[in-house]
Amino acid sequence: MQNLFRRRSLVLATLAASLIFCGSAAFAQDNGNKNTVKVGISVGSAEQVFEVVKKVAAKDGLNIQLVVFNDYQLPNAALASGDLDANAFQHQPFLDNQNKARGFDIVPVGLTITAPLGFYSRKIKSIDQLPDGAAVGIQNDPSNGNRALLLLQSAGLITLKPEAVKNNTATPLDVAENPKKLKFIPLEAAQLPRSLGDLAIAAINNDYAEKAGLSLNKDAVIKEAAKSPYANLIAVRRADKDKPWARRLVAAYQSPEVRSFIETQFKGSLVPAF
Repeated sequence: MQNLFRRRSLVLATLAASLIFCGSAAFAQDNGNKNTVKVGISVGSAEQVFEVVKKVAAKDGLNIQLVVFNDYQLPNAALASGDLDANAFQHQPFLDNQNKARGFDIVPVGLTITAPLGFYSRKIKSIDQLPDGAAVGIQNDPSNGNRALLLLQSAGLITLKPEAVKNNTATPLDVAENPKKLKFIPLEAAQLPRSLGDLAIAAINNDYAEKAGLSLNKDAVIKEAAKSPYANLIAVRRADKDKPWARRLVAAYQSPEVRSFIETQFKGSLVPAF
């Protein structure tokens, strides 16, 4: 009888412990204390940086699983649908446009890097050699297309309507003065490096430029200043913005180890924004 009682007590104790463990796990999950997060990034330099981020995060017990995209239109959709926990590929103007156009509710939780935009060419070595009537490739998404046009204006090649500059909404239709009669060719960002042979110059985002073997410091005929309003960021769904795992992810990225790697590895083509 005593043995039976002991066995029943042992079973009940084991069951109670299991319930407590499961309850604690559920509580931890509800409160965002999970230890594995899936993060969407773009091809190129982000892959190198996040290998360092992963090592830093691992010291804090956070496992980062990376999903690499080669299309800017996909990572926010994947995040909004729950296929990702976070992404790190975009700047605030791009995120604002995507939220508005596609109905996402995605918010920033921390800054990462600034990747200065450059115009590249296979045909000229200096922007002074740009011929009249040249075909100029720019991104066809509103935020990066606006950014490319602002860079052309800063180089003195065009003048944009003041209202478009103020609102960061410039398109080729907002070009007020175009003395060289440049022809603007909007293309998907990923297509621009492959189209350089057909264009005089093209605005190419840093990750795609790097993948195409282009260096901002060596090859760009026009480039943004190192500090610009287009700092990239880590983004999550609004419901997750205060979760502990989100704070741990940002802390891992904004660590001294990651800062040192960016500054040493990229020498100004990427700049820490934190």
